[in-house]
Amino acid sequence: MELLQLQYFRTVARLEHMSKAAQDLHIAQPALSKTIARLEKDLGVPLFDREGRQIRLNPFGKAFLNKVEAALALLEEGQREVADLAGMEHGSIHLAAPTVDRLSDPLNAFVALHPNVQFRITQASVHEMAHLIESGQVDLCFTPFNMDRPHFSSLPVMQEEVYLAVPPGHRLAGQRSVHLNEVANEPFIGYKEGFHFQMMNENFLRSAGISPNFVCRVDDAASIAKLVSAGLGVALVGNCGGSESRLHLLTIESAVCRRQFQFVWHNQRYLSKAAHCFIDFVSRHFKRSTE
Repeated sequence: MELLQLQYFRTVARLEHMSKAAQDLHIAQPALSKTIARLEKDLGVPLFDREGRQIRLNPFGKAFLNKVEAALALLEEGQREVADLAGMEHGSIHLAAPTVDRLSDPLNAFVALHPNVQFRITQASVHEMAHLIESGQVDLCFTPFNMDRPHFSSLPVMQEEVYLAVPPGHRLAGQRSVHLNEVANEPFIGYKEGFHFQMMNENFLRSAGISPNFVCRVDDAASIAKLVSAGLGVALVGNCGGSESRLHLLTIESAVCRRQFQFVWHNQRYLSKAAHCFIDFVSRHFKRSTE
């Protein structure tokens, strides 16, 4: 049994799709299929149920995956610990986040100071991030959501106000602040359902007793800004919404509309010196920005 077989199996098990796994691993699908077949032969049992082109992890595969993830996590921890012994500049950081927009400035500054630290960044949903930390596939998550789980530690590093964005010429464009009930009947622009910021925004609106009429849903902040500027509706946006010069941002009164971003990691796993340094660097970066 080879280490590469286990790494390939973990990816196929996660995606349950041979073609997508091959793309993710940057190898040819026939080569990946042969590797999985050889692993199953070595084990003496099938790890997947196959129906045409569909594959599903079977009970053998699920049991084996638990051990594979634990074994690979230990090996990856060992690599990080050895790298730390050689000095921080040889370290690596695997980060997961729903978006890296807020991290782009401190990330660029950190890389400029520590060019030999290796970064890997994975875009993931809240549920995916929890699994990635649990399984040891990432060192850190950067998220606006609380992740209260056993053995998870967190550090808040940034707080962001959420504003109501209205287009030029809107009846509220001349105001500095607004109560959310003043826009209860307005058409809203939002993110697609299930998107992390959309879930938070809908909680804010629900707390204000509003069931918004979403006339358009998109998957990025820039599109929301353009649609609001075009007069299609209003939207809840973070600080970055101010990058669109034609947007009017109104402070929201009588409601707590804030996003708190934090780093989350597994406190029972080895966290490299590079990761500790990065957490501290980002925390100080946002503290200076606030001051």
